[in-house]
Amino acid sequence: MRRLAPRALSVALEGVVREAEPATLLARVQAVWPEVAGLGMSASAAAVSERDGVVTVACESAVWAQELELLGPDLLTRLGEALAVERGRPPGGSVKKLRFVVGSAANQ
Repeated sequence: MRRLAPRALSVALEGVVREAEPATLLARVQAVWPEVAGLGMSASAAAVSERDGVVTVACESAVWAQELELLGPDLLTRLGEALAVERGRPPGGSVKKLRFVVGSAANQ
């Protein structure tokens, strides 16, 4: 088959990058976090660690940590739904609880 135009590098690398991702629960959560939390929240808070199904989310301020704590049950539900519909990924456990702390991803 002959291509008339080159395809975008992002399209060519999409499958390679997906296969190179670690098959851990934290990596899966980090992949869907912007979709689950929304652009505003995901810019101010990021999943930084996971242990026994408890995902720690580092927030840029105490205000964000408190806000996300209040939204925790809804975020946990949406996160579970997003992980359940994630295509082509092996099951790697489930998120049982979200823990919100003040600090950046670099500090964790």
